[in-house]
Amino acid sequence: MRIDTEFSNHALDYSSYNIIQNQVIEHLLSKVKTKPQHILDLGCGDGALSSKIDWSYEHFLGVDFAKGMLELHPKSQKIECIYGNFNNQELFSNLYTNQYDYIFSASALQWADDLERVFQNISAFKAPIALAIFTSNTFKTLNKTAKIDSILKSSKEIDALQKKYFDAEFEVRNYKLKFDSTKDMFSYIKKSGVSGSRKILSFKQTKELMKNYPINYLEFEVVFIA
Repeated sequence: MRIDTEFSNHALDYSSYNIIQNQVIEHLLSKVKTKPQHILDLGCGDGALSSKIDWSYEHFLGVDFAKGMLELHPKSQKIECIYGNFNNQELFSNLYTNQYDYIFSASALQWADDLERVFQNISAFKAPIALAIFTSNTFKTLNKTAKIDSILKSSKEIDALQKKYFDAEFEVRNYKLKFDSTKDMFSYIKKSGVSGSRKILSFKQTKELMKNYPINYLEFEVVFIA
C-alpha cells in the first residue's frame, strides 16, 4: 500500500492518534517569532498546523498527497488546500508563481523520495522555514526487536543535507508515548500514519513481536529546522 493511500484510509482516525504530531507542531510554532501573513504548509494533513496558528493571517495554502486528509482540512476564505505531492517537481513549479512569508512542514518530509531535492526546492522560495522531520530513531526499540531497518534518515543525515540549503537552527528532540498494552500500541502504529505503509512482517512475526516487545512505550525522534 502506498503512503498516500494509507493516510487517506485512516484519515478519520488520524486526529485521535496524532498525539506526538501535535506536540511536534506546538514546538515548531514556538520557533516562529513573527506573524507571517502568507503561509505554505507542505504535507498539511487534516489541518493540525493551521488549527494551532494563533495569529491572524491573509492566506494559508495547505498541500497534501492524501485526498482523505485534505477533505478533513478546514477551508475558508483565508485557507486554501490543494492536492499535490512534494516529490513532484511540477508541484513546486506551480507554487513558485506565488510568494510566501513562511514555509512550514510538520511530520511529513520524512516520506520524501529524495529529501535533498525537496530541500533544494524549498530553499528556492527564499523564505523562512519551520520544518519538523521524524528520524530513524523513531520506533528504535521496535525495529531492533523485530530486526528490521528503519526506512527513515538519521538526524546526522538530515543535518548534513539541510546545511547545504538553509541557514537555520537544527534541534533534535525525543518523545515517548506510553501504552496500556502492546495491542493498543500496534493499533496506534496502524492508524497514526507513522508506519510508512510497510507491512514487512507476517501475522506470525507480528504476534511474536507483540509478545517480545520489552517496553510499554514507543520512541520518537524529531529534528526541527527553523
